Amino acid sequence: MADSRLLAFTGGGTGGHIYPGLAVIEALRGRGFAGRIVWIGSRKDSDRKTVEAAGVEYVGIPSGKLRRSLSPRNAADAFRVLAGYAASRRVLRSLRPQLLFSKGGYVSVPPCAAAAALGIPYFTHESDLSPGLATRLNARRAERVLVSYETTRSRLPEASQAKALLVGNPIRASIGRGDPAAGRSLLRAPVGLPVVLFLGGSQGARQINELVAAVRGELSRRALIVHQRGEAEPDAQGDERYRPYAYIRDELPDILAAADLVVGRAGAGTLWECGALGKAMILIPLCGSGTRGDQVENAALFAESGAAVSLVGGEAKAERLLAEIAAFLDEPERRAAAGAAARSLAGIDAAGAAADLILHRIGDHR
Repeated sequence: MADSRLLAFTGGGTGGHIYPGLAVIEALRGRGFAGRIVWIGSRKDSDRKTVEAAGVEYVGIPSGKLRRSLSPRNAADAFRVLAGYAASRRVLRSLRPQLLFSKGGYVSVPPCAAAAALGIPYFTHESDLSPGLATRLNARRAERVLVSYETTRSRLPEASQAKALLVGNPIRASIGRGDPAAGRSLLRAPVGLPVVLFLGGSQGARQINELVAAVRGELSRRALIVHQRGEAEPDAQGDERYRPYAYIRDELPDILAAADLVVGRAGAGTLWECGALGKAMILIPLCGSGTRGDQVENAALFAESGAAVSLVGGEAKAERLLAEIAAFLDEPERRAAAGAAARSLAGIDAAGAAADLILHRIGDHR
């Protein structure tokens, strides 16, 4: 008999609002869920391709960005949000899923509002230490608010705190299966040479790219540099000590496993993937105008726990970065201690925990 169960997921805009949701879907399937799953996301081609590549149905809706600040674009985006709500109602009324799981981001707000209006229960998940605007809005009528850190509960609106459950930030199971030997072989890493991996998130990071350019000559004398530049950046020429990538996709688990040190942004995905593998990190969080400061807070938490060094704003200078990298490479014990601290913060099987909650809610107690 065909499985008639149906779940809906929503979220998007960046990889951080998609990959954790896909990790939960992977965990659901691993637990035997054979029902239909439909993802309601933005109309961005990159979001659709990422979700469909995981074998998940995708429905695109209009989406407008939610901003706390005044902007001339707010009026146009307000119409897109309303259009997204109308489209979400049509989709959800047609699908009638047993549950909607929201991974957050501005695209998730209209589907969550539509689900509430239609009487469809939903869970919403927050990856960062501090809940974003989308999570605050979604949390109002969510049945459960899933958080990655215990302190996040106290930062939610008071009415939402009792609904909050600690699960962690879901990551892909493939990350845990990374093979360091396979990663070094893929990178053609010389025997005995440490690997320093620079990550700028799913969209790359200009600040990190500029820092790599500034430290590359000096650092390549003692390490193999692996650099995810971002797909919008021009192609870069590699050499015997420099491996540039526009974006690291299927190879990431092995390359991450092979890395002796990771330098990158402080997005939740990077932190939890590195934490799961016990990687020491140097974090250069996104800060300044245009960001709510979530990465700065994430980085501070990991730095205070001894899992990373955080270089914020003007602290992220080439000379300082080189010194911090050298200190980690010269002190294996310190590197190992930082990795252990990272694993203690981000070693939870969050995808499995979220999947179990979903299955329990829809009456599947296997």
